[in-house]
Amino acid sequence: MSGYTAPLWDMRFALAEIAETDELAPDLIDAVLDGAAQLAGDVLAPLNHSGDVEGCVLENGVVRTPRGFKEAYAQWVAGGWGAIAGDPDHGGQGLPHVLATAVSEMWASANVSFALCPTLTMSAVELLIAYGSAEQKRVYLPKLVTGEWTGAMNLTEPQAGSDLGALKTRAMPDGDHFRITGQKIFITYGEHDLTPNIVHLVLARLPDAPPGSRGISLFLVPKFLINADGSLGARNDLRCVSIEHKLGIHASPTCVMSYGDAGGAIGWLVGEPNRGLQAMFTMMNRARLDVGLQGAAIAERAYQQARDYARTRVQGKAPGAASEGEPILHHADVRRMLLALRAGAEASRALVYYAAAMGDRARLSPDAGTRARAERRADLLIPVAKAWAAEIGLDAASTNIQVHGGMGFIEETGAAQHLRDARIALIYEGTNGIQANDLVTRKLVRDDGEAARELVDDMRTTTALLAGSRLGPPLAAGIDALERSSAALLDLYARDPACALAGSVPYLRLTGIVTGGWLMARGALAAERRLENGDDERSLLEAKTRTAHFFAEHWLAAAPAHLPAILGGKTVMEFDLGLL
Repeated sequence: MSGYTAPLWDMRFALAEIAETDELAPDLIDAVLDGAAQLAGDVLAPLNHSGDVEGCVLENGVVRTPRGFKEAYAQWVAGGWGAIAGDPDHGGQGLPHVLATAVSEMWASANVSFALCPTLTMSAVELLIAYGSAEQKRVYLPKLVTGEWTGAMNLTEPQAGSDLGALKTRAMPDGDHFRITGQKIFITYGEHDLTPNIVHLVLARLPDAPPGSRGISLFLVPKFLINADGSLGARNDLRCVSIEHKLGIHASPTCVMSYGDAGGAIGWLVGEPNRGLQAMFTMMNRARLDVGLQGAAIAERAYQQARDYARTRVQGKAPGAASEGEPILHHADVRRMLLALRAGAEASRALVYYAAAMGDRARLSPDAGTRARAERRADLLIPVAKAWAAEIGLDAASTNIQVHGGMGFIEETGAAQHLRDARIALIYEGTNGIQANDLVTRKLVRDDGEAARELVDDMRTTTALLAGSRLGPPLAAGIDALERSSAALLDLYARDPACALAGSVPYLRLTGIVTGGWLMARGALAAERRLENGDDERSLLEAKTRTAHFFAEHWLAAAPAHLPAILGGKTVMEFDLGLL
């Protein structure tokens, strides 16, 4: 079972050449990444397998995390890792989110179950900054920014699933606060022993709320109430009644939460009444990008494990080998699989970092036009980054098992854990099908394809620089397919929305492949530029270019083949349901 070593060179390359973090001093980036790599490799990664085996236990209403998790989390807080991108007004360091994204990749590669806890806390911070009252910010943000308290997102209910309009949890006015009653399921880190308090953000209905999603409000419901001096007060009326037994992420407690068993949990309205879904989407958008990051992180971990195994496992005689006794790394198909793992990890990392950088630009650019364009780009790519990178992670975990052969099917090698852990990323924070629907209805149709056309225009600027390169033709063909499918879906949606949505998942995959290929091509151009300027990291830069070539030949070249599925929604919708 291999450990984890953060791919610092490629992370720095992606930050500099893809995210274009020119405003950050290289020494600062190096210090942050080096410190995070040490914690991830030395503290979190060794707990990944043991945490998977031990899982979490519910004892007398308290969830006990696996051995070592509480101490590791204390080190994480002491290191100030939660505050990297936090607002300085609330104890944060104010650094760009894309740098925090690179750091979060390390947590997820090392130990995705651990990483889920701070991921949701950071999302809660963003939500409260955007919608919290002055008092809510004063009381809760300093502790959440540092990670001394954690945040939890409470959406799903047993009867509702992803249909948030069917929520039944109630909020009754009671003086300056509300009494919350109801049950929520699938609440990640809804209860745990890592911190003294947990801040729950809960969707519920007011008594006079209109039906459906227009009648949902958002409430802040702490596990412990806060005294006037800031100390913890009485236990609130909420509890974890069970934790789910899951396929993977065993060390991350997925809780069933009950509110109001003794009269109602005390909560405070966040934002405006009946506008809770809008506020919650702030938290969900950050979480969706983080889920895509988990896919990229697991792809990296799977690549490292497969590579390390292939370097040491001796079996058979590779064609052209002088003798037997060489590692399986020399076999052509093993080499192909390792290149696929490497290319998938690099492309998905580039996409997530790029989307995070667009979010930073949308917030921080001094130019209004630049901010608006970056916001459109980030909005367009967040569902793509979530869904496509999650699929890359799952595919990588499966390929890792294939490289291991029969040993990969044995739990003791650790390869199977990555496959089990990766599977949830295609489901939570909105299934990949929901992301694809969002891409078509809210991102493509809403602005009549403007954001998609802007993306295509930028891609064509890159192809103009690839004259004579093997990367040029497959990228150009992929861009043509993306442009054609975007226009066709816009036309089809106006006539038959159901048929358009039946092609939304292959459309999202096409967008992910072409965008990933575009970013890989940009990376290859940057690598060639560095080589021409005499950069002494020749082997790494040459590998960057060759990995981009592999991606172009194995992913981009097949991109136009998605068109029939994208435009074939009629076949899906006309099929007799009685025969399914």
